[in-house]
Amino acid sequence: MGPPKAVRTISQQAFNEMVKENIEDIGMNPAEALEDAVQTLTLQGVDLSGIVTCIPGDSSVNSHPVIQTIERLKQLNLESSGKQESDDVLKEIVELLDRLNGLCADEGSGNVVIANKNDGVKLVCSIFLKIRGGCNQGVISSLKTLAKLLHDVQSTEAFRESGGALAVVGVIKDNIQDANILDYGFSVVAAAATGNEVLKESFMDLKIDELIVQCLMEHASGSIPYLYEAIQVLLTSDDNRVVASQVFGYARKFAKIGVVEALVGSLSQGIGSPCLISACNTLKSIAVNEEICRAVADNGGIDALLSCIDDSGQQGNQAFAKTCCSLLSKLAGSDANKCAIVEKRGMDRLVRLLMQFCNEPSVLQEIMSIISVLCLRSPGNAARAIEAGAGDLAIQSMERFIESEQLQRNACFMIRNLAVRNPENRELLLANGVEKLIRKAKSTHRSCKVAATDALRDLGVVNYNS
Repeated sequence: MGPPKAVRTISQQAFNEMVKENIEDIGMNPAEALEDAVQTLTLQGVDLSGIVTCIPGDSSVNSHPVIQTIERLKQLNLESSGKQESDDVLKEIVELLDRLNGLCADEGSGNVVIANKNDGVKLVCSIFLKIRGGCNQGVISSLKTLAKLLHDVQSTEAFRESGGALAVVGVIKDNIQDANILDYGFSVVAAAATGNEVLKESFMDLKIDELIVQCLMEHASGSIPYLYEAIQVLLTSDDNRVVASQVFGYARKFAKIGVVEALVGSLSQGIGSPCLISACNTLKSIAVNEEICRAVADNGGIDALLSCIDDSGQQGNQAFAKTCCSLLSKLAGSDANKCAIVEKRGMDRLVRLLMQFCNEPSVLQEIMSIISVLCLRSPGNAARAIEAGAGDLAIQSMERFIESEQLQRNACFMIRNLAVRNPENRELLLANGVEKLIRKAKSTHRSCKVAATDALRDLGVVNYNS
């Protein structure tokens, strides 16, 4: 499938000119001129979101708070020489940026689109370039506002064309000891790189990866929350305009310069770490091949993760349990890691977690997923899982949560892997009534059909495909 058709847009100024021409050149009255412009542009497929559809000269246009704020910022920016501004001017700029940020934070208001239709990104970038070396509060206000304005390809392209990537990386580099500025800086990196492959490449060319590792090493874990989000965005293929993303290569590059060690260090702080979920999700983004998965284990990642799983069960923390199990599933893609997890009593610990969260289907399905991975092509692990009680708990979960589609599907996958290479397991599972439950899942949930059929077949059931 090719890239989506580009959406046609129009600026506020061009819209106003069109209405004005209808009045002056065609002789329409103002209301007709406005209605004709809106209808004509809509029929042409022009996106009018963010356009204040009023008659030119109408006070409601200029009185819009976003437009008022931007016009005053434009005036101050034009008057600025780029040299040291007076305290009063800097104070007003900061106040206006904070006001714009607050207006854009109002979800559903359309203020972000209105700001961008009036060159908000280019304006804030221009101001940021002038004040970045002096006023810290101005830098923070600029970064906060940019993070709000960057919400689609048009806005991120405006950021790129304005030299935003170089400027933000420069500020991060110059303020490596200031966790507050770093956090806001990385929030802009994350917003700008979302859905924009070119900006991902620009940031990597500017060695953002090296800065990220430096920040992880120098600052207390969790003091820069947006840093983790920035890594995940840089490693996500989410720009449908490109045929082949480079994010796989970026992940390997991150791994080579020490990010794995730094992130495992975050895991080692245990469930009390404020960034544990972020660190797990970030490691999951980086663990794109066998070598990196092994590196996580070699640096103590499996030990730390299993300890976090134990703690999450004891504390009843669903979010941590799900996140840790999801990362463990990714790491278990390596056969060496699979063996290490089981050797460290991972199977027993996961089955204990199943019991601790027996009333939470969203957690149960994640645990079933990792047990399924551990048993894949491993009859020894499948036997260990049955001994630990995984089969019985899976059956109980299927009985209790018939309507939970993902749980039913994951249970089918897990049962198949428990049975496919272990005839003795088949007998135990069938004796406990698993066939009836799998057939129920197959008939109830469309997404379970293939997984259920495969499970029935590998259990040796007659008429498995019926």
